[in-house]
Amino acid sequence: MPRFARAVPDGENRERVSCLDCGHVFYENPKIVVGAVVAHAGRILLCRRAIEPRRGFWTLPAGYLELHETPAEGAAREALEEAGARIVIDGILAIYSISRIAQVQIIHRARFAGSGEPSIEAGEESLEVGLFAFDDLPVEDIAFPTVHWAIEAYRRIGDAPLAAPAGNPPQDPRGEGALPGRGALQDAVA
Repeated sequence: MPRFARAVPDGENRERVSCLDCGHVFYENPKIVVGAVVAHAGRILLCRRAIEPRRGFWTLPAGYLELHETPAEGAAREALEEAGARIVIDGILAIYSISRIAQVQIIHRARFAGSGEPSIEAGEESLEVGLFAFDDLPVEDIAFPTVHWAIEAYRRIGDAPLAAPAGNPPQDPRGEGALPGRGALQDAVA
């Protein structure tokens, strides 16, 4: 049975978990979350979470990137799994760093594939799904700060050409802050 310990390996500048027998370094890296702000006719797709954390709260269709998947492919897969939505990715809307939970979140701007009213249905990880106008967003029940940030980034750019992705707000560069206060998203979209 291999023996592991925390030490600073040769050629490194920080502690890593390493095998004491062969020297293999076990790198602990951030998880990548991919998702999308999917819009149709002035409304945004949201999913009410059926899983923890934040079960019962609303979020964008998003989840962990799988091996051998591009971020855009992962975002499209998550929209299909969580909301039964077939989407077309326009590009990257935002990239957020959430250091306290070791995540990097890549949020895309997307639209529904096909024409007409989109077909959506709750997947296994969603209690329900819905399309919400800015004035009708369930702002008091948004699951995570990055959902607020991504919706605000989309509100600013809409369907205009994408430029440099949005990032963490200046007051929370490491993504360590709490959820925005009551009405923060409402104030942002007003």
